[in-house]
Amino acid sequence: MRDGARILVRTCASVRAGEDVIIVTDPARMAIARAVADAALEAGAIASVVIPPERSIDNEEPGPAVAAALRATDVAFLPVTLALAHTRAVREAIGAGARVLSMTAFTERMMREGGLFTDFRARKPLCDALAAKLTAGERLRVTNPAGTDLTMSLAGVTGNNHACLLDGPGFSAVPNIEANCAPAQGTAEGVFVCDGSIPYYGVGPIRDPVTFRISKGFVTNIEGGDQAGFLADLLARQDDPWVYNLAQFAFGLNPACTEFTGEMLNDEGVNGTVHIGIGTSANLGGTVSAKTHFDAINRAPTVWIDDEALLRDGDLLVDG
Repeated sequence: MRDGARILVRTCASVRAGEDVIIVTDPARMAIARAVADAALEAGAIASVVIPPERSIDNEEPGPAVAAALRATDVAFLPVTLALAHTRAVREAIGAGARVLSMTAFTERMMREGGLFTDFRARKPLCDALAAKLTAGERLRVTNPAGTDLTMSLAGVTGNNHACLLDGPGFSAVPNIEANCAPAQGTAEGVFVCDGSIPYYGVGPIRDPVTFRISKGFVTNIEGGDQAGFLADLLARQDDPWVYNLAQFAFGLNPACTEFTGEMLNDEGVNGTVHIGIGTSANLGGTVSAKTHFDAINRAPTVWIDDEALLRDGDLLVDG
């Protein structure tokens, strides 16, 4: 895993000699954490591995001690089983000047092959261009052959470029490469049919399409097979109305991510896909903090911003 760890440390996070680096992990990802720590030490950084208390769901807060360590570091890597990306702890770390690289559910396979070995800098102009269009646009519509037809306002929205490259304070997941935004609150209307993957909570690649019916920016119904039923039950148990918030729209842009494997940051980056995020939006430019956040990805989407088609049946139409 040494080559993958060096890419994470040197290319993605730009770790420099003398910097403080923490790797937040859990027992299931310890081998990956150690590889990243070794690469950080090789770069001359001061590396520490931190294991938070056990958590029960993606994007549950990690506890005050881990939050304090995140605020105090220069660089944080997050090879965890349950996501931390959409937590207050990460948001505050970024505000304090940290570079935070999310590695949720990373596998040893991902350290050796696939999306991590793409040319991130070559893809950055496309990511920049799509983020700029999300910022400049007024309205977005997405459809796909499975039955998606969803619209949302982009008024006042700022697009985010998550190209897996951190040259200064900020956040990116890796290796997905995505341009994303938090849509204008309460404006999403229509249907999103997930026929790709929901790489959270053990759901994974979709067997029977999962249909999200959305009104006034909230999921009002989840329909489909057993995976849909599991997800609906899990969200209902959270006893938090904000877990149904339409929090995110994103383009997947990594050309080396080609198949849905159930690995979160592979699936979200499958080139030519889009996903919606549901739950917390605060780490994306929105205002909502919910008990959880998850993404649902669909295949072969067509996307318009205002009158411009940016993606048609999964083929990107934007230069970058």
